[in-house]
Amino acid sequence: MDPKKPRSTVSRIKTGSFERRLSLTKAGLFAGTRMATHMATNLFASKENRQQRHKEMLSKQAQYLVDELGQLKGSVVKIGQVMALYGEHFLPVEVTEALHTLEDQTTSMEWDVIRREIEKELGADRLVELDIDPEPIGAASLGQVHLATRKSDGLKLCLKVQYPGVADAVDSDLEAVAQLLKMARLVSFGPDFDEWLEEVRVMMHREVDYRTEAETTERFRLLLEHDDRLVVPRVLFEYCTDHIVATTYETGFGVTAPAVQSLPVDRRTELGKAALELFLRELFVWGEMQTDPNFGNYRIRLAEGDMPDRIVLLDFGAVQAYSDQFLRPVKDMIKASYEQDLDAVIRGGIALHFMRREWPEPVLKRFGEVCMAVLEPLARSDVPKPDFALNEAGQYRWRHSELPTRIARQATRSAISRYFRIPPREFVFLNRKLVGVYTFISVLGAEFNGEPILEKFLYKSTDSPTLED
Repeated sequence: MDPKKPRSTVSRIKTGSFERRLSLTKAGLFAGTRMATHMATNLFASKENRQQRHKEMLSKQAQYLVDELGQLKGSVVKIGQVMALYGEHFLPVEVTEALHTLEDQTTSMEWDVIRREIEKELGADRLVELDIDPEPIGAASLGQVHLATRKSDGLKLCLKVQYPGVADAVDSDLEAVAQLLKMARLVSFGPDFDEWLEEVRVMMHREVDYRTEAETTERFRLLLEHDDRLVVPRVLFEYCTDHIVATTYETGFGVTAPAVQSLPVDRRTELGKAALELFLRELFVWGEMQTDPNFGNYRIRLAEGDMPDRIVLLDFGAVQAYSDQFLRPVKDMIKASYEQDLDAVIRGGIALHFMRREWPEPVLKRFGEVCMAVLEPLARSDVPKPDFALNEAGQYRWRHSELPTRIARQATRSAISRYFRIPPREFVFLNRKLVGVYTFISVLGAEFNGEPILEKFLYKSTDSPTLED
């Protein structure tokens, strides 16, 4: 199994609105003054030097911002992580790159603090039923996870405990971070940014709603209980509260662990197929999906007895439900891409409001071609693919395809960037999930054509809540 990493601990998180806002305001004033000084002195530099110096200043500002957010912990760090994932259309690349480093923080809270929180939530009578390991097996920005054993039957549990005061600080923290970005001159406020910020707020409140997370986890478990390739922990509602989620402890390796990477390619391929089919089932059948692409949300359990290798699915705090109004044009675009119908792909992009009918025809066609290229691993067998992306048997080599690089190159070489508008926030989350699934399959080193899997969903009724193979 993956070894525990040593973690630093803290005895408290600054959750008081005044205390946190004061820290962020001081940071914003300092950063804003530094940026103003830089802009004034940069006026006299050559154009080339101005651009280089500005990039360097953005990097310094972004790192300073990350350092300040990291010290405050709690929802501020989670807000930064969410902005790193979904803020590429609003924030400079230097900022999103720096914010991604927040994902590496492993600071946890001291056991005495967590134990008091567990006792307050569960009560002394319920707490005495459990033997809890004081050393956390996982620590994140909003809470940490402790392994526990139920004394009556030896059942292994995971207790996900939210840090004290975090839920109450979400709104004030989000406002403070937004103001810090503005004061540091790292973002321009406007209607699109405000709408995106509101979506971040909704996501954050969903992340700290542990009751809903427990219910969602159990719902997904029931939906997938007949699929031997996937495992969802069982929720123990008797130990769940507003700030604790209790589930069965499910063992497994990280996807990059040697035990997984050394598996024969056919076994890694079956895991990749399961991941792709799960994504398509979420999209085409259920209309809701886990949108956090963090690899920490997945484990691989190696084959045991009659059971195949399985993917263990963890953390359902970021599940996004989609309306049929949004999903219909998305599905239409996927079907049109599969059928090589460029005009229908363009109509779907226009319906989703990130393409406009008044754009020049060559731009619309180029944009449509880029959208179709994304479907390359799932394309029909008669659609040409690069030789290096296929093995000797003609199967798609996800790891060696270089698809993300080729798509990015294709987009930047066109006139798309001059016309591209910010896509709907729902599409941003969906795109992140798709990229996450592709990356997961690539890291597995799976080799298979996605065509037969996609066809099951394109041409089969999706009226029922489950899809029988």
